[in-house]
Amino acid sequence: MPLRFLTAGESHGPSLTTILDGLPAGLPLTIEIINKELARRQQGYGSGGRMKIEKDIVQILGGVMGGETTGAPIALLVQNDDHVKWKGKAIEPMTAPRPGHADLTGAVKYGYKDLRPALERASARETTMRVAAGAVCKHFLAQFGIIVGGYVSSIGEVQTDFGDMPFEERFTRAEESDVRCPIESSASQMRAEIEKTIHGKNTLGGVLEIVALNVPVGLGSFVQWDRRLEAKLALAIMSVQAIKGVEVGDAFENAKRIGTQAHDPINLRPSTFDLQRSTNRAGGTEGGISNGQPIIIRAAMKPIATTLLPQPTVDLASGTESPTKYERSDFCPVPRAVPILESMVAFVLADALLEKLGGDSLNEMKPRFESLRKATLEDLPMDNIPHIFWE
Repeated sequence: MPLRFLTAGESHGPSLTTILDGLPAGLPLTIEIINKELARRQQGYGSGGRMKIEKDIVQILGGVMGGETTGAPIALLVQNDDHVKWKGKAIEPMTAPRPGHADLTGAVKYGYKDLRPALERASARETTMRVAAGAVCKHFLAQFGIIVGGYVSSIGEVQTDFGDMPFEERFTRAEESDVRCPIESSASQMRAEIEKTIHGKNTLGGVLEIVALNVPVGLGSFVQWDRRLEAKLALAIMSVQAIKGVEVGDAFENAKRIGTQAHDPINLRPSTFDLQRSTNRAGGTEGGISNGQPIIIRAAMKPIATTLLPQPTVDLASGTESPTKYERSDFCPVPRAVPILESMVAFVLADALLEKLGGDSLNEMKPRFESLRKATLEDLPMDNIPHIFWE
């Protein structure tokens, strides 16, 4: 059965919930594991006032007994502390759609008489529960040595050169930075850009990199379009609010190169007979399947559409052109988006690993993981004879 999750709840409603279905039994799980990731989501330079109000704490409502998963759906809940300000109160009508939001498209699609239902559900507050579910998925992957981490590579015009810095060092340094950039010289420039944007009553976007390490060869498939691993990863990343672009590996740079400079040569390590690569331009996948290299994904996050500086729109109630009204939001959501995108990548990889290994319990899965075929001559015997494939 595929791994799946659903989220429910509104930005200012009483609570947010998710049900994560398909994880095996026997995974040790505590609320601290989830709360740590929820806290990461609330940290980042350029965040708005909502983060000073909410202190997200998860409740586990089902699927865990005695500190271990049971194989049943895992139900998680986070209360909205800000709900008390909205409960039982008449809310001023919202009739002027903001450019770049789901206000107008949502009203057309669902026939709303007020734009707020679109705002409430389309809000990035929903990602609270993606991070909760993703925390469980990251913890599951860690049982097999698979690590998912991320960092910010650019904000606005400020670009970062990571050089040869190892990925795990990037993850560690990013968590020490309030803009989640591993290079302090770049981080300092990013803070200055965010500060300038705040004073200008505007918003700022950027690019994030999410990397998965120690992923085995063989996750995903080329046999159907919807089983390709990079396709699933792209869908998961693009589903996050304000993400408008994604690439796997050096996709856009590769588009400028000739073929012999765009791929990763395969070499043989004589001592172990492993097949290895000196580069990772493909970003960890070939033909829709993981190839054992780090999976590298870059995501472009647009500036949030809610700005203190008014933007032109039309008031649907009066039928006149008018400026937008400000709704509380971040000035730069990019640093806070790192754990969100990590969670979506972890979910896709957990699902792919479950598909590959099968089994109803962690104890069943671990021996199967150890016996997975590897990219070695020993695991790739060829009979080296002609075959008749079609009669």
